[in-house]
Amino acid sequence: MEMRRMQVRRGALLEPTARARQLAPQLADALGRMRQLLRPARFDPGAEQRVFRLAMSDYGAAVLLPALLPVLRAEAPQVDLVVSQASREAMTAQVQDGEIDLAFGVFPQLPAALVAQRLFAEEFVCVADRASLGGGAALGLAAWLARPHVLLSLWADSGNEVDLALAQAGARRRVCLTLPHWGVAPALVKGSDLVLTVARRMVPAGAVDQALAVFAPPFAIAPFAFCQLWHRRREDDMAHRWLRQRIAALAGAQ
Repeated sequence: MEMRRMQVRRGALLEPTARARQLAPQLADALGRMRQLLRPARFDPGAEQRVFRLAMSDYGAAVLLPALLPVLRAEAPQVDLVVSQASREAMTAQVQDGEIDLAFGVFPQLPAALVAQRLFAEEFVCVADRASLGGGAALGLAAWLARPHVLLSLWADSGNEVDLALAQAGARRRVCLTLPHWGVAPALVKGSDLVLTVARRMVPAGAVDQALAVFAPPFAIAPFAFCQLWHRRREDDMAHRWLRQRIAALAGAQ
């Protein structure tokens, strides 16, 4: 009878009740501890059969996955990854609720139950159409502010490091386009007067269209720490710890 109260019928579907949602973090914790009790004392990544759920932006995927996947295929071939994308607020909530195992991004404020490990420090660069610079290599602040901008964000009104730094300098830019992902952004900047300000690792040297210019922002933006985030209840999970350590090593954790 108690189990029936954990679900309600919505048409042809069964959905969790509010009580079930409330219990979800505790159940995830209990299942994790039970999994640990049933595991052998030694952890063997080659024999591990596990699905890890990770949350990251396309930036995180581009930076981490090309190095991580070969390691998993060689050292833990039966470990699978399911990667999703969400805002930093949603990722934090998903880690806390046990919906995902690891989140990657910038997390300035965290609940006490979560742990963040800095993987590396990242800087911002600007990308603009080279021809639109009129022979120059960069834009000054006045010219930069006069142009329309592209923002990479899941939400147009979410706080981001670039606009927070501008606000501290008493300035404001016009964002004419907000995109949730990087893929199409360079093509939209090319041949236009748009400016895109992004993390440096998104535009690696030698991999940028020659029609685009990459230059430092014309105002101070502090570097940000790119982190991996997990719940403290995962601390004793040997497979989870192994994955965290491999990711940290591959990213050159600082």
